Amino acid sequence: MQPESATAACGLCAAQLEHGYLCPRHTEALAERLERLPALFAELAEHLVPRRTGLSPAGGQAGPRSPLNEDVVDLRQGGVVLIVESWRADVQRVRWPRHGPPPIEGGMDQRVTAACRWLRMELEWIAATYPAAGDLAREVRELEGGMLAIVGEPPPRPQRLGVCVAVTDDQGTVCGAVLSRLPGGPVRCRSCGTEYRTEQDLLLLKHYQPKEAA
Repeated sequence: MQPESATAACGLCAAQLEHGYLCPRHTEALAERLERLPALFAELAEHLVPRRTGLSPAGGQAGPRSPLNEDVVDLRQGGVVLIVESWRADVQRVRWPRHGPPPIEGGMDQRVTAACRWLRMELEWIAATYPAAGDLAREVRELEGGMLAIVGEPPPRPQRLGVCVAVTDDQGTVCGAVLSRLPGGPVRCRSCGTEYRTEQDLLLLKHYQPKEAA
């Protein structure tokens, strides 16, 4: 473990840190990737056989099904599972050296889910204390990239922005409905119809958020 007074650099982007091994930006990105990996891994199964469309040269339906996609086979039959489980085992070895290796149970999908969930639960400790945190983040990023190259980008997820702060009547009643939008999209309250169009609008929205919502 590093001394509290020592400075360090993020293992992924080399940003200077007061302590630890992974900067907040890449810690958050790693958490998001670990959350997405199980769903991407499960979706790979649908791409084992490349889809064939169109007609054969003779004008009939396309011929026999294509051979298995070797990239998918590599990822499904060991690549992803072995990598995330090996990182889980190493983190456990460093943090709890007297413990035995974690048990391996269930099918491939369950094993990936369990390992990713475990790593996410330990992410605060990993970022602050685990010397190989940058290598872990880098390898998980590469895994996600390899799977996205096969299954395609997932649809964008709505971003929660807080609650609507528009006053809706003469008594000063604040709307309070939850606001969300797709990345880069417009911000409009579905309850009262208030639109937050400008940068100033968004700054005021953020400023007037109640503490519990923020």
